Amino acid sequence: MGRSEAVGLVLARPARLLGVEPFFMEFIAGIEETLAERRLSVLLHVVATHDEEIATHQRWAARDLVEAVVVVNLTVGDRRPDVLAGLGLPAIMAGAWDGGPDTPAVVTDSTGAVREALARLLELGHRRIARVTGPSALVHTRARTAALTDGCRAAGIEPVLLEGDYSAEAGAELTEQLLRRQERPTAIIYDNDVMAVAGLGAAKAAGIEVPTRLSLLAWDDSTMCRLASPALSTMSVDVHQFGVAVAESVLELIDGRPVTPRWSPAARFVPRGTTAPVTG
Repeated sequence: MGRSEAVGLVLARPARLLGVEPFFMEFIAGIEETLAERRLSVLLHVVATHDEEIATHQRWAARDLVEAVVVVNLTVGDRRPDVLAGLGLPAIMAGAWDGGPDTPAVVTDSTGAVREALARLLELGHRRIARVTGPSALVHTRARTAALTDGCRAAGIEPVLLEGDYSAEAGAELTEQLLRRQERPTAIIYDNDVMAVAGLGAAKAAGIEVPTRLSLLAWDDSTMCRLASPALSTMSVDVHQFGVAVAESVLELIDGRPVTPRWSPAARFVPRGTTAPVTG
C-alpha cells in the first residue's frame, strides 16, 4: 500500500467548464474505477494556470500527498514533465504527446481521427469546411490542425480555422462569425461537444437549416450530443476506457514495473442528424 493512497490530477482550466463539459468527469470515472481495486483514489485540484498547477505539484511532492500524478492537456514546450522529473514525482502523460518515448504516456492519435472526419465530410460532397478549435497551445489542437490542413490541401481546398476555448459562448460566437462569411461553410467541425451544441443553437437562431444547409460534427460524444435536436454527429471516443488505460499505467508506475505503452481508444465517426450530403 502506498503512503498516501492517492493519485493526483490537476486541471488547469476554468472551473465553470467542468460543470458543463462531460469529458473530464467520464475520464476521472474511468481512473477512479480502476484505482479503487487497489484502494487508491484520485486527488483532484482545479486551477487557472499551469504555474498554479506546478505549484500544486510542488506542494504535493513536499508533503508526500500523492503516489503519482496524471498530466493532461499537454502544451507545446510544456514545462510540467521536466518539473515533475525534478521533483521525483512519478507521472503519466495523458493525451496527445510529442515528448520522448522514455516518458510514460497514454497517447492519443489525433491525426488519424481528423483524417476520418475529413474523409466523411468529403464523401458527403463538402468543400467549404470550417473548424472551431480548442486553444492553439495544446499539442492535440495543433496535431488536429496540421492533419486537417494537410488533408484539405490534398483535396484541393482550404479550411477555415477559428480558435475557441471549449465554452458554449465560444461555440456560439464563432459559429455566428462563420455564418456571416460571404462564402459560408457547408460543414463545421468542433473540437468538443459543448461548442458544437452551442453552434447548433446559433445556426438555428440564424435560420440555417441543419443538416440540409449546414452539417455539424462534434468532437467527443456525450448525452448532450444525443439529446440535441437534431442529434449531433460526432467523432466519438470511449473516454471512460481512456481513463481506465491511464489508471493501469499509473498502477504499473507505482509498482515500479515497466509501464506498458498504451493508446487511448481511437475516435470513430458516429453519424446522426447533423451531417448530410451537400445540396444545391
